[in-house]
Amino acid sequence: MEANKLMLDYVYTHEIARANQIFLSQPLGGGVVRDYSWAQTMDQARRMATHIKSLGLAPGSRIAILSKNCAHFFIAELAIWLAGGTTVAIFPTETAETVRFVLQHSGASLLFVGKLDLWEQQALAVPPGLRCIAMPLAPATPFESWETITTRTPPLTGKVMRAPTDIAILMYTSGSTGQPKGVMHSFAGATAASVGMRSFIRQDVGAETEVRVLSYLPLAHIFERSWIECTALVDGNTHVFFAETMDTFLQDLNRARPNVFMSVPRLWLKFQQGVFRKVPAKKLDFLLRIPLLGRLVGRKVLKGLGLDQVVLAASGSAPIPPELIAWYRRLGLNLMEGYAMTEDFAYSHASTAHFAAPGCVGIPMHGVEVRLSEEGEVLLKSPGQMVGYYKQPELDAEVFTPDGFFRTGDKGERSPEGLLRLTGRVKELFKTSKGKYIAPAPIENLLNAHPMVELSMVSGVGQPSAYAMVVLAEDLRPRLSDPAVRDEVQQALTQLLQKVNSVLSDYQQLRMLVVVQDPWSIENGYLTPTLKIRRNRIETAVHPRMEHWYASENVICWA
Repeated sequence: MEANKLMLDYVYTHEIARANQIFLSQPLGGGVVRDYSWAQTMDQARRMATHIKSLGLAPGSRIAILSKNCAHFFIAELAIWLAGGTTVAIFPTETAETVRFVLQHSGASLLFVGKLDLWEQQALAVPPGLRCIAMPLAPATPFESWETITTRTPPLTGKVMRAPTDIAILMYTSGSTGQPKGVMHSFAGATAASVGMRSFIRQDVGAETEVRVLSYLPLAHIFERSWIECTALVDGNTHVFFAETMDTFLQDLNRARPNVFMSVPRLWLKFQQGVFRKVPAKKLDFLLRIPLLGRLVGRKVLKGLGLDQVVLAASGSAPIPPELIAWYRRLGLNLMEGYAMTEDFAYSHASTAHFAAPGCVGIPMHGVEVRLSEEGEVLLKSPGQMVGYYKQPELDAEVFTPDGFFRTGDKGERSPEGLLRLTGRVKELFKTSKGKYIAPAPIENLLNAHPMVELSMVSGVGQPSAYAMVVLAEDLRPRLSDPAVRDEVQQALTQLLQKVNSVLSDYQQLRMLVVVQDPWSIENGYLTPTLKIRRNRIETAVHPRMEHWYASENVICWA
């Protein structure tokens, strides 16, 4: 990082040096796309910043954004920073209850309402009297529109300087273990991490090549906010395309033709299952093994996914089955796994061409220090380390060691080469009635590698042995009324159970697989907005049926 240079300093440079270069491309529907150059982006941000400053808010005021990914999310964030504020982004899929909690806990004094599907319910959570602004693409609201404000308002002039210690982002966690926590990130930490990410990406893309990315994972989550938005703000020579809807995702991807593509394990799995719906897994496996033809087939599959230009593909946010990484690499996609958290601005570990191994999350990124506690917990110091938890100093005392390392809550082990392998969450470990601790994540990875399985969860607290619930692949679920399909699934899952148990220690082996009837989703509360499973909620929901499942002699149970 250039000495004392912060996020906005990089932005001011691009505003002049790259004034006419396209920075953001926003689909508007019906095949229409609106491009924003750096100059246009900053003109919009500066106009909105003038308006925010006219409201007389105190320095560091928390200003919230409730929106799906769109160009004006970036622009609103820049306006908030220029006006001296701190950004609070809320997941666009959150319930009214969580929206209300975040707005109240953060003490938000202004809310930007953007592109949303659930606004009708979420609107009920907005406190009376809270100032609100409707961004472009927002649903119908009674609020003054972005266009109206920016048309009448002159742009803020000059270079606003923010202090390194100013809080840039108040990032609320997705709440997989309970109430969301507000993680404070300073301009210094966010900039340091973003500069490190830019260097990492440039190693694969090259120093001068334009980086093309598709922004579709929620910007309210640290993964997308850091690796896509903030890294693009620092880099300058990055073209950010936005996805319009899930229905148009493949078209959006093919328009962007990204050379860097980030995703999460569940979506990498869904992409694979989409391929298998067109070409059966066994047939594709056979074709990929044929010299020369295999390379052509892999290229064709990647082109169909819109990923044939990708030189750096990454998976983060949750563990990914090693077999899935191997499958994509056989297609010719350079898929790397990484590891990071909200608390380190998603800047921690990453695989590289020279440091990668199945089941490992890579080596520490530049400037990251790591050690293991006596209990095997991963302890980290990152350039992107948070300032602390908002209004919860008692939590800060719990999560930091006396010498400033962050207690991640993840258990791990390191290879002689420095590669980190995660072996489970400290808090997710559970005991069976035999008194043995079981880490669910590694077993779930074995199950999730099967093409019939979309998601799984291993549990069995206090039971004689563990068991797993599985959500079947999307294309299978509607066909289960066919006895032949159901029988095929039953046989395949029985074989999967035997295969998984054959590589587990006696005390880890699964008593049965329970096939879940209704898929877990964000909407029914079983997944967080970042697609992590909410273990406690699922375990509570199925608890009344546990005794029946264990009493049966079946190894495959249908919930």
